[in-house]
Amino acid sequence: MKNDFENGKVSVNIIMQALPLMAAQFVHLLYNVVDRIYIGHMPVNGSLALTGVGLAFPITTLTAAFTNLFAYGGMPLFAMARGAGKHERAEKILSQTAGMLVYSSLILSVVFFLFRRQILYLFGASDASFVFADAYLRIYLFGTLFSMIATGLNGFINAQGYPQAGMMTIVIGAVINLILDPVLIFGLNMGVSGAALATLISQIVSAVWAVSFFFSKRSEYRIRTELMRPDPGILKETIPLGTAGFIMQGTNSLVQIICNVTLRAYGGDLYVGIMTVLNSVREILQLPANSISQGGQPVLSYNFGARRHSRVKEGIRFITIAGLIYTAAAWALVLLFPSQLMGIFTEDTAMIEAGRSSMILYFFGFVFMSFQSGGQVTFTAMNCSKRAIFFSLFRKVIIVVPLTLLLPRLGFGTDGVFLAEPVSNVLGGLACFITMYLTVYRKLPADGIEGTGLI
Repeated sequence: MKNDFENGKVSVNIIMQALPLMAAQFVHLLYNVVDRIYIGHMPVNGSLALTGVGLAFPITTLTAAFTNLFAYGGMPLFAMARGAGKHERAEKILSQTAGMLVYSSLILSVVFFLFRRQILYLFGASDASFVFADAYLRIYLFGTLFSMIATGLNGFINAQGYPQAGMMTIVIGAVINLILDPVLIFGLNMGVSGAALATLISQIVSAVWAVSFFFSKRSEYRIRTELMRPDPGILKETIPLGTAGFIMQGTNSLVQIICNVTLRAYGGDLYVGIMTVLNSVREILQLPANSISQGGQPVLSYNFGARRHSRVKEGIRFITIAGLIYTAAAWALVLLFPSQLMGIFTEDTAMIEAGRSSMILYFFGFVFMSFQSGGQVTFTAMNCSKRAIFFSLFRKVIIVVPLTLLLPRLGFGTDGVFLAEPVSNVLGGLACFITMYLTVYRKLPADGIEGTGLI
């Protein structure tokens, strides 16, 4: 049976992509979230260790940004080429992406390792929290290559219509991580170093699985070493498109840094730890919505490449409505059980009590995130790179960063840091979606006509 997205109901195609992707991402999330849960419940210095791991977030997020730069830039073009029957071009895009993931990961791991002390203090570490941040990071960085390869190539597995195989890339490594975490953290008394080592081993296994898929009979395309050398022609297409995902993660890293520095100034290590918990809860709650959007991306790209624009519109509608329904339910969950959600990650009563009100404030207006993701994935799927880049910058850099710096100084204190997020969700989400609706959705031509005017 041909693995394409041109037949059947669009909503079913998206769901069939999203469900395995959701399962894979949930298991992948366990890589980091389970580490934080175990670390937060360490009998000695658990809260401080959790703060230290939180200080490493901007570095891991920046690594994800470079993964997005090449992988998210290549995946839509790969899907379009496949939909248009240009198989040689699709294979070249795949190989180019693999090559850039390797080169960039090696550079990043060396730079971060050599300058990790200076970087961590710049990101808001205190003398007490640095000890735990450094113990985690100096091991975790050895997995940069494997993490970027596994995450970056997984989308190309999904884009060929094999989401179950893509799911296994994550499941295999995550199961190993789940087994190793308690053994290394508590059994061998390695603490945060044990959490980092468990993650490293898991990432190696995931990367090996992902690469092996492209040399199996199931894959229509191969990673060819002769095509991995940087090709300026391909990179001129993939990098601008991937820049949106890069900026989205890069600005997340910037926001995390500014939040940590500001919270340490106004609330100390306790509030840096609270932000670590809030980021963890947000990652969990955002996962289904992100899976729906990401599951829809190859479906939108494929049908756009095949000039089935009515199906593209149907896909946009489904992604948006499903996202709204889910985020509304997630928002209600936060309002009803903030203390219980905090308690998953820590037993520190001071952190739970202070974090309860912070969580309610931070997640206010969470439903508007569905507008941001719906608009962003549409821009990316149809190669509208400039608009995708702008709205990645708009929400984080133009709204969140200034508010994070300004509101605490206007008398809001630590609450000002948490308030910046919901304001950006409302303003950024609506601006992104309305622009997408007016410039893309309404201008899609009839089926069979090329939609070049959208780019």
